[in-house]
Amino acid sequence: MFKIRFFISLSFIFLLSLSSLAQTKRAISVDDLWAMKRIGSYDISPDGKTIAYTLTSYSFEVNKGNTDIYIIDSDGKNMRALKNSEKNESEPKFSPDGKTIAFARDGQVWICNLDGSNEKQLTDIYTGASDFKWSHNGKKILFVSSVYPECRTQDCNEQKDKAADESKVKAEIFTELMYRHWNAWRGDKRSHLFLLDVASGEFKDLTEGNKEDVPPPALGSSNDFNFSPDETEIVYTLNPSFSTAISTNNEIYLLDLSSKQTKVISKSKGVDCQPVYSPDGSWIAWTSMKRAGFEADKLDLVLFNRKTGEIKNLTEDFQNSVSEFVWSPDSKTIYFLSPYQIYNSIYKIDINSKKPEMLHKENFNSSIQLSKDGKTIYFLKQKTNLPTEIFSISSDGKNTLKQITFTNEEILSKLEMNPVETFWCEGANGDQVQSILVKPPFFDPNKKYPMMFLIHGGPQGAWEDNFHYRWNLQMFAGAGYVVVAPNPRGSTGYGQKFTDEISKDWGGKVYTDLMNSYDYAVKNFSFIDPKNTFASGASYGGYMINWIEGHTDRFSALFCHNGTFNLESMWGTTEELWFPEWELGGTPWENREAYEKWSPHRYVNNFKTPMLIVHSAFDFRLSEEQAFQLFTTLQRLGIESKFLYFPDETHFVSKPQNAKLWWNTVFDWFKSHQKQE
Repeated sequence: MFKIRFFISLSFIFLLSLSSLAQTKRAISVDDLWAMKRIGSYDISPDGKTIAYTLTSYSFEVNKGNTDIYIIDSDGKNMRALKNSEKNESEPKFSPDGKTIAFARDGQVWICNLDGSNEKQLTDIYTGASDFKWSHNGKKILFVSSVYPECRTQDCNEQKDKAADESKVKAEIFTELMYRHWNAWRGDKRSHLFLLDVASGEFKDLTEGNKEDVPPPALGSSNDFNFSPDETEIVYTLNPSFSTAISTNNEIYLLDLSSKQTKVISKSKGVDCQPVYSPDGSWIAWTSMKRAGFEADKLDLVLFNRKTGEIKNLTEDFQNSVSEFVWSPDSKTIYFLSPYQIYNSIYKIDINSKKPEMLHKENFNSSIQLSKDGKTIYFLKQKTNLPTEIFSISSDGKNTLKQITFTNEEILSKLEMNPVETFWCEGANGDQVQSILVKPPFFDPNKKYPMMFLIHGGPQGAWEDNFHYRWNLQMFAGAGYVVVAPNPRGSTGYGQKFTDEISKDWGGKVYTDLMNSYDYAVKNFSFIDPKNTFASGASYGGYMINWIEGHTDRFSALFCHNGTFNLESMWGTTEELWFPEWELGGTPWENREAYEKWSPHRYVNNFKTPMLIVHSAFDFRLSEEQAFQLFTTLQRLGIESKFLYFPDETHFVSKPQNAKLWWNTVFDWFKSHQKQE
């Protein structure tokens, strides 16, 4: 009898301790989000024993971040700082012999030993150096610098900058489009490709006089120029007609370093980018879109035969796009990343059989690299309840997945976050639509929770199993909401046909997909309170919030971040005209019916739901005038509305204190519209 009572007592104590442990955890807060350190770029040493990577930490006090470089053994041991100062150090890259590491600081390229000693500045160029790459023998470096195309010397660039600074007139005269892009006025400078001799420090502009950028400002990749294995040739990406604002025709160019002759080797009229030589020098692989003017076309992996000039498509029958890729050392296999439903998965493909094989499916994987012996794949992994960390798997896919870094382990141990779940429902035309569902921390299935219905941007994008520092699903769940994030028509990861079917149909099948997902969730999940459902979206998601405002009263309140209200004025104020002209079938005078049919401002007579609006001054993709029109309309209609305006932000809110205001404003808005029992 005593033994039984003693066992029961021990069990009770054990359960009590578990309960106490659970209660020490908390829901994620804005302070937690910004206290997390963020891994950026990384590099593997030639011998595969060491990893160098960047960590960015943010401060509310100084209202910005600072990036440092750390190194760690590839088995996850012996983490130490390489460069940890008040200045930003980034882009760590091992020299080909593995004895030193080059990095960027103060707009120049530097180099140091593996313990951080013997620091030396490699470039001293007035216009600065970034995005650099070693040659295979370590004697040369390619880098990028923004210069005036007409200048042949750095002194010329300096004098022109000085004259502009000292001028009393700050006016600009435009004679062509693309006078601004994304979040900045484009100005007269262009990004050029430079070649540095490491020993002498001498450099030369390889694209001197070019009036377009290398690499291109849009629709390219982080890998848009490379040395050939024998270092006699360089391949790079350039859009020769970018300034027209309607061309997506990024092309692949070869530059012979001896003759200085260039030639175009790509054939597609769509986006071609990230050209990479095979290690044996036989091939150049790159990603290619077929259709001109469509920025979200399928990206195929193509091979260029350097002897014959033949181009073959390796992924013609593969349903999704190829994003990043790396060659195997024997030049027979390519490892690549591709979206698969809510994941970004790792694949390999034999260049002869052209049969892709999935090696690793789960979560959101990026920045793939391969060890020099070809046996280990390194990559960045994140999921909804895990910020980005460095992982590895064997290249045959058989060995166990290994986490190498544990950057935010201490903070995460204090947070209660539920993993993603998914559900499917029938959308338009009977097609299946997948949605992410995230439950609040300390979830009780017997309780009723308000729903936060999230709509992604793009529109050719997707909600994925990742840890987003702006639209973070755990932040909404942590505020007490059941998060439902659908991937409707237009989403990537479900085949190109599904992606295509939003174009010229912005409020059609995609709206049916979304509302069916909403109705399914409310009907099938008893823990969702149907009287307290809310919707939020940014960019195209903001457009859809405005469309919802005029087409349904399902929601108690709405939130539009940097969204489109008037399609015709959006066309006239955006910078990349290829986007609206593809999505809406031409200019407003060529297809006025589409601009009228799908513009939310045409349905203001149906507006009735309270709305929060957020927009920023330096969003040149969707100009601030969209928010001004929307807020004016809501106010004149007498509909409860609030407008949060950031004069110092872009399409995204990136400053820590601004982000804190953003989250607090959003949460206060929805809390004020919750109906109490």
